[in-house]
Amino acid sequence: MKSAFLLLWTALWLPPATGVCSGITLDQALHMAADSHPRLRASNAQIEAARAGITTAKAYPNPEVQSLAGYQYYRVPGNVKGAIQTHAVAQPLELGRLRPTRIEFAERTRQSTEIALSEVRLGLLSEVRRAWFQALHFREQIAILNENLRLVEELRQKIQVRVEVGEAGRLELIRAETEVATAKNAVATARLQYVAELSQLRAAIGLPAGTDIDQQGALDVPVPLPSLDELRQQLLDKHPALALARSEIRRADARLDYENALKRPQPSLRAEYERPPDSPNYRIGISIPLPVWNRREGPIAEAVALVKEAQAIAATRQIQLLAGLESAYGRYQTTTQLLETYQQGILVGAEAAVRAAQAAYQLGERGIVDVLDAQRALRTVRLDFLNAQYDRQQALVDIDELRGLIPGVN
Repeated sequence: MKSAFLLLWTALWLPPATGVCSGITLDQALHMAADSHPRLRASNAQIEAARAGITTAKAYPNPEVQSLAGYQYYRVPGNVKGAIQTHAVAQPLELGRLRPTRIEFAERTRQSTEIALSEVRLGLLSEVRRAWFQALHFREQIAILNENLRLVEELRQKIQVRVEVGEAGRLELIRAETEVATAKNAVATARLQYVAELSQLRAAIGLPAGTDIDQQGALDVPVPLPSLDELRQQLLDKHPALALARSEIRRADARLDYENALKRPQPSLRAEYERPPDSPNYRIGISIPLPVWNRREGPIAEAVALVKEAQAIAATRQIQLLAGLESAYGRYQTTTQLLETYQQGILVGAEAAVRAAQAAYQLGERGIVDVLDAQRALRTVRLDFLNAQYDRQQALVDIDELRGLIPGVN
C-alpha cells in the first residue's frame, strides 16, 4: 500500500514531460543515440584534436630573429667610436628521422582516437539495447501482475457473493482481500521500477529529461547463432577494443621511434650582421647541442615500458573478451533450454492447476487457500518465464557487443 501511495504522489507532483516520443522502436532509439548522443560528440572532438595534432607535427620550427644596438667607445688613439648594431637570424634544422617519426606518432594518435570512437559507439548502443530490454522487462512484468490482479479480484468477487448468501465464511473473504491488496502493491512497485528504467533509457539514448517514451516492441524471439569458434573469430577480427589495443601498441612503437630520433642533436643555422662605426662584419655558422649530460635515457626507457604495457593490456583485453563471450554464449544456450522447458510443461501445468483449483473450489472440494496457492504459483511461473526471456535477451546483447555487432545499425 505504501508503494501505491508513493506512485500516486509521484504522478501528482512530478513536473510534466517536455516532449513525447510516441511509437518509438528499438531501431529508432539506436539511430537517435548514434546521431546525437553527447558521448559521441565528445569522442568526435577528440578526433578533431588528434587531427590538429598532425598539423602541429608537420609544422616546421620557426626562425629566431635577434637585434641588438649599443655604443662603442675607443680605448686607444686611432679607434673609432659610435653606435653599433647587431642583427642575427637562426633557423633550427630537423635532420634525420625526427620529423617523420613525430608525424608518424601523431598519425597513430589519430588512428587510436578513431578506433576509440568505434568502441564508444559500440558500448553506447549496447547500453541503449540493455536499457531498452530492461524497460520492456518491467513493462511485461506489469502486464503479468495486472493479469494476476484481475484473477484475484474476480475470485474475491465470487467469494463475496458466496459469503453474502452464506455458502462461505467471512475468513475466506478476508484472505481474498489480503491477496488483492498484495497484488495491487506488486503492480504499483513494478510501475515505479518501470518509471525508473524509462529514465535510464532516456539517459542512454540522450533524450532531454522528462521526455516520455512509448516503447513499441517486445522481447526478441531466439535467433540462430554461429558456432562458438566462429564467434571467437568475429570477436578477434571486429571488436574495436582489440583493434584499439593493437593501435595503442603501434602508437607506443611510434613514440619509441620518436624518442630515439630525439637522441640525435639537431643543429641550428645562424647568420649575423654586425655594423660597428667603422666597417660592417658578416658571420654565418651553425650551432649544435652536445648530448653530454642528457642522452635521453629516461624518456627512451619510459617509451620502452609503454610498449610493454600496451602489449600486456592487449593480451589481457583479449583474454577478458573471450571469457566474456564464452560466458554469454553459455547463458544464451542455457536460458533457451530453460524457456523450452517452461513452454513444453511448466507454464501449461501451472495454468491447468489454477483452472482445476477453481473448479474444485466451486464444487466445494477445495478451500480458498488452495486456489490462492495455485494462482501464486502461476504468477511465479509466468514471472520466472519472463525473467528467463529477459536473461536470454541480455545474453544476446552481450554476444552481439562482443562480436562487434549492433543489429539494426550495422
